[in-house]
Formats: sequence, structure tokens, C-alpha cells
Amino acid sequence: MLLSSARRLGAATVSAVITASLLSAAAHAGAAAPPAGPGLVMQLLPLIAIFAIFYFLLIRPQQKRAKEHREMIENLRRGDVVVTGGGMIGKVKRVADTEATVTLAENVDVRVVKGTIMEVRSKTEPAPANDAKPDASEESSE
Repeated sequence: MLLSSARRLGAATVSAVITASLLSAAAHAGAAAPPAGPGLVMQLLPLIAIFAIFYFLLIRPQQKRAKEHREMIENLRRGDVVVTGGGMIGKVKRVADTEATVTLAENVDVRVVKGTIMEVRSKTEPAPANDAKPDASEESSE
């Protein structure tokens, strides 16, 4: 439609009509622009809040449990009653760097990776050093 009217009016008039229509379209587009939205900080605030919630409810407690398990494994001693990841309960017979020997029953020893020990049920007190001298009160009672 614009081309048919341009043929009737001439080249100079066509350029004027096109310029006017482009200017009016730009004016309408500028007037119809949405108002400025919230700032960048307000857009990122929900993401920051979600990350904080995930950190305090999921990540931090998991790190705390992992630290407690690591300390439990490091403090594993001979004579401790433990529960393995498979649910077997036994007494620690020997502890090496990465594994432990657990006695499940009489003459039944199992080598397990220390990381698979889930719980220490009862801790044994460390044995006194061989050079420790007995108290005088213990000797006199005998």
C-alpha cells in the first residue's frame, strides 16, 4: 500500500512519508517503553538468599558430619566396638593406615577399610604406658 501511494506522489514525497512514518513509530515505541525495572542488586537478591539457605541447611551440616566422621576414624583404637557400613558389629583387633581388622566372632576376623566404619559404639580407655608405676595405695591393699 505504501509503494502504490509512493508511485503516485513522486520520489521526494516518498522519502518524506517514510521518514515521517519511521519517526512516528519511534515516538510510539519510546512512549510505550516499560518503566525501569528493579536494579541489579534486587534481581540478584533472591539468588543470594537461595544460596545462603542451601549453605546453612545442606552444605554446612554435611561438612560438619564429614569432619566428625574423619575425627572418629583418626581416633579409632584397638578394643573399640564398631559398626561397619554393612551393619556388622565387631571389636577392633588391629588398626593400620587405611584399614582395620575387626573381630566379628571368635576366630572370625575381617579386614575393613577405615572409611566404612560408621559408628564407634564403645571406646576403650588407652592403656597406660609400660613405664607407669602403680600407686602405693594399690600395692598396700593387696
